[in-house]
Amino acid sequence: MQTQQLNSNLTRNATMPAGKRWRTLWYHPYLMPYNLIILTTIVCNTIIAWHGYPFTTKSLFDIILLNFSIALLFRQQYVINFLFRIFTALPHCLPLNVRRMAGKVYHYGGLPVGCYFCGVLWLIYLCVMLANDATLLFYLACLHAAVLISIAIVALPTLRAKWHNLFERVARFGNWFALLLLWLETYLFFWGLHNEIIWHAFTALLLISWHTVLPWLRLRKVALSMTISSAHAAVLRFDYGVTPFAGSSTEISCNPLWEWHAFANVPNLQQSGFRLLVSRAGDWTGKLIDNPPQHVWVKGIPTAGVGNIEKLFKHVLWVATGSGIGPCLPHLLSKKIPAHLLWITRNPRATYGDALVEEIISAQPEAWIWNTSAAGKPDVEQLVWEAYKHSNAEAVICIANKKATWKVVHALESRNVPAFGAIWDS
Repeated sequence: MQTQQLNSNLTRNATMPAGKRWRTLWYHPYLMPYNLIILTTIVCNTIIAWHGYPFTTKSLFDIILLNFSIALLFRQQYVINFLFRIFTALPHCLPLNVRRMAGKVYHYGGLPVGCYFCGVLWLIYLCVMLANDATLLFYLACLHAAVLISIAIVALPTLRAKWHNLFERVARFGNWFALLLLWLETYLFFWGLHNEIIWHAFTALLLISWHTVLPWLRLRKVALSMTISSAHAAVLRFDYGVTPFAGSSTEISCNPLWEWHAFANVPNLQQSGFRLLVSRAGDWTGKLIDNPPQHVWVKGIPTAGVGNIEKLFKHVLWVATGSGIGPCLPHLLSKKIPAHLLWITRNPRATYGDALVEEIISAQPEAWIWNTSAAGKPDVEQLVWEAYKHSNAEAVICIANKKATWKVVHALESRNVPAFGAIWDS
């Protein structure tokens, strides 16, 4: 089978209309649900500040614990999977707009980010209140605030993209240290100063400590089988007793204390185990492809991602660029939801191998594969609109780089088409 390209005549018959101005503004990436959730969290904390002022140190400490508890719990894999299970359980008989809103569940990260930001501000306020008494609690609170501010700085999108490894290490060790400081502060505040145990405070700390440790209790070193498709891509195969669900990802590492990388799972349909499609996207993936290890580390459980919202819709158009085909693959192979595929990539057979391309075409005989090496770079938004109109899909899920994803999602949403794509939050 030869890879296919969209018919240019179809493009002229499905020209993308102009989006309504109010939709273009309302669905701008700056106003995505993720950012609106952050804003809502800040507003809620502002209301608390407005009605609770002046604060006692005790009430202030409760607010700090509440914000940090929410921030940590909503990063836990079991909590994330529970959220997806609830929001994606809506039946297809509900109106499309209801299911469309439920599909934005993957923007949940706005809640922990907002709570983290507010928790740091409350902690700084606590430091100011304790400044008159140079106690151990004051110095611990200042150190705690300094650690969290450092994590927030390296987590800024520009710095995080430029120095990802630094961000990951500062965030991991910094958060562990911050949790230890929170235990010490809670003990000194409630027991050392007030000579009492506040059970809700210690219960919250036990809960978030358990959820922090839990993924590491499932840390294991597993055997790896790898097929090198080309200098650009490889397929990793695992079979260690775990068969993940479609729409989930697994974190792997060669050194568990230093860096982790998440990849979309492709469950094997006829046997146990699963695959990961890895493309050369940096130093770590480059080393993995050039010098395949015999073992890697995994931790935690398969965690739901944006692709998991597929089940909310009757028919989905999957849009992938390059190695974005990996997260789409399990859904296309399982065929649980009727789907069409638009894959824009350079020389797919040479890059990903004949076996993978044939597997895709076997599962999706009508797949549209745009070979950029032969046809050049397309007008992506127009191409996606053409595929959407031709497929009669209810929703579009785009798996591409950040710029292309946000461009496609914004173009479709501003034309009242349910569209979804990663937001690079986790």
